[in-house]
Parts: sequence; C-alpha cells; structure tokens
Amino acid sequence: MTIQQLKYIVALDEERHFARAAEVCMVTQPGLTIQLKNLEEEIGIKIFDRNKVPLTPTILGIEIINRAKKILREADEIRDFVVNEKNLLEGEVKVGIISTLSPYLIPLFIKAMKEATPKVHFIIRESNTGQLMKDVETGTIDVAIMATPTGNANLIEHPIFKEPFVAYLNESHPMAKEAFYEMQPGDKTELLLLHHEFCYNAQLLDICGLKSSDKIKEQFTYDISSIETLKNLVRAHLGFAIIPQLSILNDAPSGLFKPFSEPIPVREISLVVSDSFSKKLILEKMNEAIWNSLPDSLKKDFAYRKIRWNDSPYFVKAVSKFM
Repeated sequence: MTIQQLKYIVALDEERHFARAAEVCMVTQPGLTIQLKNLEEEIGIKIFDRNKVPLTPTILGIEIINRAKKILREADEIRDFVVNEKNLLEGEVKVGIISTLSPYLIPLFIKAMKEATPKVHFIIRESNTGQLMKDVETGTIDVAIMATPTGNANLIEHPIFKEPFVAYLNESHPMAKEAFYEMQPGDKTELLLLHHEFCYNAQLLDICGLKSSDKIKEQFTYDISSIETLKNLVRAHLGFAIIPQLSILNDAPSGLFKPFSEPIPVREISLVVSDSFSKKLILEKMNEAIWNSLPDSLKKDFAYRKIRWNDSPYFVKAVSKFM
C-alpha cells in the first residue's frame, strides 16, 4: 500500500469515473486501473463496485476511502512541517569551527549572520577536526565549519570557498627575497606544526611531501595550538610556517608572507552537517554570509590543488581515539 495508491482511490471516489480520475492524478487510465487492482489484491477487499454506473465504492470501500483521506491529510501536515522546519530562521544553532579558521573567519561573517537571522541564537565553539566530525554525527553540534572532504559517508558537505596556504619565512630563509615560495632541502625539519590540529598538520605534511612529523624539530617539541604563536616562532627564527591566507588578513604587509606558485595548495572550507539536519535555509544564509564577507582575493579564480588530509597516515593514526 502506497500514498500514491491512496490518492488514486480518493480521486476515484470524487470523480466516480476512471478516465476523469486518471486525468486528475496525471496518470494513464490503465495505470490507475492496475494500481487499484494491486491495492485491492493486497488487502483482499473490493474498494469499488465496477458494475454500477457511476462507479460506486463498496461498504468497506467507503471506510477505506475515509481512512485514506485522513492519512493523506496527515501526510500533507508532515510535508508542511518539514517545509517549515527547513525554512525556520529562529531558535538555537550550535556551530563548531576549526581553531585554525575561527579567529579569522568568525569576526568577518558573524555581523552579517546576526542581520540575516536576528531570531537565531548561535552557540559557537572551537575544536579540532576529529572532535568536530564526532560532534556532528552525535548531534552535539548542528553545523561544523571545517576543511573538507571528510571522507565520512554520514556527513553532508556544503563547500563555500577554497583558502590558499602561504609560507611565512624569517629574514634569513633562502627564499626570503623570492616572489614565490618553493620547498628547500632544509625546510622539512624546520616546519612548525600545531598541537592536536591533526587535519591541519596532515595538510602541511602533504604540502611538504612528508608522511609523519617524527623528524621535525627534534631538539624542541612545541605544544601550541595557535597560528599566532607560530608566527611569533618564525619571527624568532625558530622555524618557518605554512599558514592559511585568512590568518594574515590583518597583518601588516610583509615580503616574508610568500604565496605558492600555481597550482596553489588550498584547503576547501565547507559547512558540514549530519544527514538528518533539516534547517536548509540556515545553511543557505550561513553560506551567503561567509562568502560575502570574504576578501576579494579569495573569490577570484586561480589554478589550485586541493590538499588532502583525511587519508593521511598521520591523520588516521592521530584521530583514532575519536573513532
């Protein structure tokens, strides 16, 4: 028994004629006749007396038709509820965002979101990629703003923009006078990473062609989680950093921030939700607010290569505790 079959018998009851009912249902008359026959065979009851003109429902058919009308009304109510939920712009929305993006993106778009959705209360929390993926799946947060693709079939990704990586060098670096950064033989042991930012670190290792961070900076271990601290370490000549472009948006112009030549390594930034998330209009408003708040340099077309992270041996090992 299907909703469509119930629609057919209600239409037949109202029209009392197969051809007119088929026209109302936008189906062929033979198709409608077959569906009625299938339904009657399934329930073992004749719904209509075909020997009478006009077509007349049987006594049990009248009760079945009345129940079908009730079911169809309830189905319409469910449809209306879903549409309203998708378009609802009020209530509470819990947003998680990777900490390598949060300090730079949140101040840009939050004002636009407040204006676009004045009745929505946003709760924003920074976290690392592994935790965000787990929190979206369990419903602890509604939306994650993070680097994708995740490789998780239970999550739905809505890409917003591609953020280039740039190299930040100190004055003594051999590429300090060059227009673009290229990896140097001694750079692999000088690369500065962030503690617990497994996705971010996996991206950097991929850019540098490394499989793990075991041989980086053997003399010191920096237990830090801030890109701003990475910058200060570079200024102190303690290594070099590869950082997202948004993180230098408010920095004074410096020839030591070096772009890569094309294809530029980028990370894809997306809104990530579970497959049961229903507030579609919220996602549209967030996507629009973020895109409109971006600097023009991130909206231009350029040749790029998307940096992987979810299949990195380093990442898989590091986030195993979240699985």
